[in-house]
Amino acid sequence: MHIDKDLVAASATPLVLGILADGESYGYAILKRVNELSGGRMQWTDGMLYPLLHRLERLGQVTSSWQSGDSGRRRKHYAITDSGRAALAERRTQWAVVAEALGQVWRSVERPPDAAKGWA
Repeated sequence: MHIDKDLVAASATPLVLGILADGESYGYAILKRVNELSGGRMQWTDGMLYPLLHRLERLGQVTSSWQSGDSGRRRKHYAITDSGRAALAERRTQWAVVAEALGQVWRSVERPPDAAKGWA
C-alpha cells in the first residue's frame, strides 16, 4: 500500500518522538520500529528520517550522542528531551482532534444517503 507523502510527513514527528519516548534509539532501529508499528505498510528511508532527527535536535526536542553498539560499531543515539515530551503531548492532542473529525466523516460516508441527511 502506498501512503501519501503528505500523511507520512504529518505523522513523522509524532511517530519519532513517540518511539523515542519509549527509550533512546538510533536511526536504523527507528526505521525498523516504524516498519513494525505499521505492519510493514510504512517504509521510511534514511533520506527521510535523518533530516527529521536533525530538525528535532535543532528544536531541542531530541539530543544525540555517539555510542558503541554490541558489534563495537559507533552509532548516533537519539533521546527525547523534556521539550520533546511536551511537543509530543501537544501533537497527541492535535491528532485526537483530527482523528475525531475524520471518524465523524468516515461514519457519515458509511451511512446510506438518506440516513446521513436525517431522513431515515
